[in-house]
Amino acid sequence: MAVLELRHLRYLLAVAEHGSFTRAAEDLHISQPTLSQQIRQLERTLGVRLLDRTGRTVRLTDAGTVYTDHARRALRDLAAAERAVHDVQDLSRGHLRLGVTPTFTAYLTGPLTAELHARHPGIGLTVVETTQDRVEAALLADDLDLGIAFAGDHLPGVAPTPLFTETLSLVTAAAQRPRAASDPLPVHALKDRQLALLSADFATRGHIDAYFARHRAAPRIAVEANSIQALTEIVRRTDLATVLPDAITHDHAHLSPVPLEPPLPTRTVALLHRQGAYRTAAARAFTRLTRDLVRARGYAPPPGGLPADGLSADGLSADGLPTDGLPAGNDSASAVD
Repeated sequence: MAVLELRHLRYLLAVAEHGSFTRAAEDLHISQPTLSQQIRQLERTLGVRLLDRTGRTVRLTDAGTVYTDHARRALRDLAAAERAVHDVQDLSRGHLRLGVTPTFTAYLTGPLTAELHARHPGIGLTVVETTQDRVEAALLADDLDLGIAFAGDHLPGVAPTPLFTETLSLVTAAAQRPRAASDPLPVHALKDRQLALLSADFATRGHIDAYFARHRAAPRIAVEANSIQALTEIVRRTDLATVLPDAITHDHAHLSPVPLEPPLPTRTVALLHRQGAYRTAAARAFTRLTRDLVRARGYAPPPGGLPADGLSADGLSADGLPTDGLPAGNDSASAVD
C-alpha cells in the first residue's frame, strides 16, 4: 500500500484551486505527468476518486470536497505547530501577520508599527489592509495572527478583545475651523455645507449616512473618495469638511475635529484572533504594546473598560494559556470597515 505524504495533500489542493492539472503543475513547479501520477496514487491509497476529469475543467467529487476540507485543516494545523516549535520567547526574532481595516491605517497602524520596532526590532511584521470579513476569514484560515477591526457580530471562532471606543467627528482644516472644539456644531448647520466623504464601499460611510438620515440633515456631498489619505489632503487644501474618526487629527496638525450635536455614533475597536489558537510570543507582545499605546494616547475606553492586564476577552492570558493553566489547545471551549 502506498504511503500518504504531505505533498499529496498539497498537490490535491493545488489542482482543486486551479481546476487544471496544467496550471497546478506550473504553480507547483513539477511536471504534469508527475502531478497526475501523484494524485492517482493518492486516490488508490484512499480507494476513492477525488477528482472528476471528464469536463473542460477538473472538479472535486463529493468525496474530494470532504477530503480537501480536512486536508486544508491538517496543513493549517501543521503550519501552526511548526511556528509554535520555533517560537522565540525572548523576542530576538519572530514574525507577526496583522490584518487591519482601512480606517486604522490612517492613525493606528503607523504608531503601532513604530512601537513594535522600537521595543522588538527583531520581530518582522506583515500588514494586510482589507475588509473586516476578509480579516476574520484569514484569521480562521491561519493566514493572519491578529486583526484590528470593530466589535460586533463575528464569524464563529473569532474572538474579540475590546481596545477603545472610536468617535467620529466633523473634520475641517485648522484654518477653516468654524468654532471652538468645546462648542459642538448643531447637525442642522451642515444643511448648506459641502462635504468630502468616504465612498459607499466603506462601512464608515454607512454609519455617516444613517446619522444624517436619522437627523434629517442633507449636506451636499461634493467629493467621494475611497482613500482616507486622499480625504485628509482634500480637506487640508480646500474649504470642504469631512467626517472621520477624530483620532486621525492627533497626528495631523493641519486638521481639527469639530464635535456635532447630537454626537455621531461611536464604535468599539477590538483586537481579533482565532479562538483557541496558539499565540506566538510576537503576537502576545503586540497585544501588550497595543494596550499600552491605547492608554498613552488617551483613547476613550471601551464599554466595560479594558480587560485586566494579561487577560483577553476569551479568558486566555497574555502568554497564550487559559487561566486554568492548561495549554490553549486543551481548552474544551468551542470556538468589516
